[in-house]
Amino acid sequence: MARMVASSALLGPAFVAAVAYVDPGNVATNVSAGARYGYLLVWVIVVANLMAGLLQYLSAKLGLVTGQSLPEVVRDRMNRPARVAYWLQAEVVAAATDLAEVIGGAIALNLLFHLPLLVGGVITGAVSLGLLAVQSQRGQRPFERVISGLLLVIAVGFVAGLFWSPPSVSGVVGGLVPAFDGPPSVLLAAGMLGATVMPHAIYLHSALARDRHGQVSGETRKRLLSATRWDVVLAMLLAGTVNLGMVLLAASALRGRSHVDTLQGAHAAIGQVLGAPVALLFAVGLLASGLASTSVGCYAGAVIMQGLLRRKIPLMIRRVVTLLPALVILGIGVDPTWALIISQVVLSFGIPFVMIPLVVLTSRRAIMGASANARTTVVIASLIAAAVIVLNLTLIWLTVLS
Repeated sequence: MARMVASSALLGPAFVAAVAYVDPGNVATNVSAGARYGYLLVWVIVVANLMAGLLQYLSAKLGLVTGQSLPEVVRDRMNRPARVAYWLQAEVVAAATDLAEVIGGAIALNLLFHLPLLVGGVITGAVSLGLLAVQSQRGQRPFERVISGLLLVIAVGFVAGLFWSPPSVSGVVGGLVPAFDGPPSVLLAAGMLGATVMPHAIYLHSALARDRHGQVSGETRKRLLSATRWDVVLAMLLAGTVNLGMVLLAASALRGRSHVDTLQGAHAAIGQVLGAPVALLFAVGLLASGLASTSVGCYAGAVIMQGLLRRKIPLMIRRVVTLLPALVILGIGVDPTWALIISQVVLSFGIPFVMIPLVVLTSRRAIMGASANARTTVVIASLIAAAVIVLNLTLIWLTVLS
């Protein structure tokens, strides 16, 4: 019993990273997928979460073994021009992430309190400042507890509707078979992939593991790596369940209905089909998603900049600066749901830039010692990277044709 309690005390970093896997971008892409294509793209959620679990574990393992974050390890092996270029693409990914999260929070506040989107964006940014203050002033563990609590709120908000509208078992089983339905479904699948396998969460997880445990070796390393595997499995299981629940709810309750191509329309349709309580839970889940994920995203951006450039900007200042693009989008009236989906496609293009260095670095015995990846892990991770790159190239080709 004492060992189980001790092991549970080691859990937490993966749950912070997992918030990135249930952010408003996930809500937009998953609800759009279920409402438009039913159960067709269920397999994308399953595959993406399996991929994410492996990558998050490799990132945490790198942090524990080296005592460095992934950006720091990459920095030490690049010249300055390459390092700056790599940082720029990582910042674009972080900006796309923050855009989705702030817009999602603004939409949720609009649904709950009828606030203008711009005002909702400002409030989302202000609350995220408070959450970041917990990390800055109280330390990592209180921050982990707050974010984990919001993750549970997100889970209830998006999964509860399935009790009112259970999915078709045969439809779910059929959706596990990989398939597409024309170029738009490929675009949406790329968005779902970018929303689920989040580049900034992979960068961040190595820093979270390092900051929680430091660089470890010997029996301590073995114990922490074992606990980290459980941390990742449980966190990804929860995030995967929430993502799958979004798709299934949309497929069972919203399929074939008009005006569900926006989050506002989906919320209204859920209220009409399943009742006001379910719609309220959906909006609360979306709000918790925006608040938690924008804090984690800003934290990740700071880790990326500090690791690659050795430049440290206070989290509060960074929060204000990165909030501006989202507020501009909200202010000029761009369709927020479409902005969310496109931001997730941008994230999909950032995946290879984090995935390939992570697999290569964690496979080198000179860096990882006895904890270097086994050959089977290298093969699986390499196939994942290849599949993502092929999907992205296909997406570019289809976009050019259309």
